[in-house]
Amino acid sequence: MNFPLQLSFKLLALASQIYVRDANGALLGYVKQKLFKLKEDINVFADEAQTQRLFNIKADRIIDFSAGYTFTSASGQTIGSLKRRGMRSIFKANYEVYDAAGAQVMNIHEENAWIKVVDSLLGELPIIGMFTGYFFNPAYIVSRNDNTPIARLQKQPAFFEGVFKLEKLSEVTQEEETRVLLSVLTMTLLERARG
Repeated sequence: MNFPLQLSFKLLALASQIYVRDANGALLGYVKQKLFKLKEDINVFADEAQTQRLFNIKADRIIDFSAGYTFTSASGQTIGSLKRRGMRSIFKANYEVYDAAGAQVMNIHEENAWIKVVDSLLGELPIIGMFTGYFFNPAYIVSRNDNTPIARLQKQPAFFEGVFKLEKLSEVTQEEETRVLLSVLTMTLLERARG
């Protein structure tokens, strides 16, 4: 993949849709979340016409609190999974990334918890809440278990849409690259309510 990648989605759309583009602006993937599902069921397609499914992301339970999300390829092969840490996510977003065998291989954590707190508080205020998505831009670090940072996801200032930039911080294998991308896509959908 040609980094940095851009993930963008409209905030006012009924069904969450994310466009993944590389540094040259070429579409790498189109993510569509199914509406009216009790359990999250997210498909990643190669194109917006949804002719070629690349990956599927499925929740293991109905309630989102500490749910696990399994990543599978189009052929049904398990690639890995993501799990949100329940109580710790209230103040600071923390996720654990697992490989296909179920071993934890990466962590995703928010760089600055205060941005989340201020964004949550001000986001509830009339009129002012409309502008928090432009001024408060959380960033997330993806790191290996030994705390080596491998990627950084940063929200970009934007009105009426969410735009994120995914930068690679160190060399990764293709398998790790795929797992990082699927993890941040899932996390972005889970954290999308923050603007």
